[in-house]
Amino acid sequence: MISKKVFLFFLVLAFMLGPVWVIQADEAEGTVALPRDDRNKDLDIFFDAEDISDPFEPMNRVFFQVNDKLYFWILKPVSTAYRTVVPKDFRQCFDNFFDNVAAPVRVVNNLLQGKFAGAGIDLSRFLINSTAGVLGFGDPALITFGLEPRPEDFGQTLGIWGLGEGPYLCLPLLGPLTVRDSAGFAGDALLHPGTYVFSNPVDRAAYYSADKVNMISLHPDLYEDMKRYSLDPYISMRQFYLDYRRNKLLDRPVRSNVMINEL
Repeated sequence: MISKKVFLFFLVLAFMLGPVWVIQADEAEGTVALPRDDRNKDLDIFFDAEDISDPFEPMNRVFFQVNDKLYFWILKPVSTAYRTVVPKDFRQCFDNFFDNVAAPVRVVNNLLQGKFAGAGIDLSRFLINSTAGVLGFGDPALITFGLEPRPEDFGQTLGIWGLGEGPYLCLPLLGPLTVRDSAGFAGDALLHPGTYVFSNPVDRAAYYSADKVNMISLHPDLYEDMKRYSLDPYISMRQFYLDYRRNKLLDRPVRSNVMINEL
């Protein structure tokens, strides 16, 4: 019988590259565009001129290689087995559920950024999907009412408030981040209901890991596609992540990954 510690070890590996799959899953599905807020126009010059700050590149490259090995040795076999056992329709329902539970994160961050229409839409989605969607396993808010989610996180909120992104980081298990997004990650954790429903850290890690493994199972080959078409996967990942986050902050359209669309 596998011990609880070993089980937790496997689960916590899903933290690795979690942000990467969020980025690439969004891009694989097509363009994600949010209404431009005129108040963000004065941020364009500031963020367009922001250079890449990577003073910890030697350390980041080491952690990138660690995460890469953990992906191929452990996370990929786990997600492949899960994808084989669980039908896609069920996995999509689970993805809807996890997304619905995280609605408070989006609602609060929309409010903190002054995007009251977006907050209202995400609150409406939560109410509709939690009832008509059977606890969020379905998405009638999108299918029936055409209400698309308005994803905002605390990292974006800090950027709107004027905090610079800081140095780029590649952390063990967590993958690519910036200093600002690291603080945003912690802020979003405080807003997430799972933090309070699961008082035991092991249970919280299991919940978060199940979410990420399920998401990866719906988009299984994106990381390997990125590596296959990159002369330097570390540089590609860094540029991809920073471009994505900067465009999200400015509510610019996030366009499809041409490489993925060609496959």
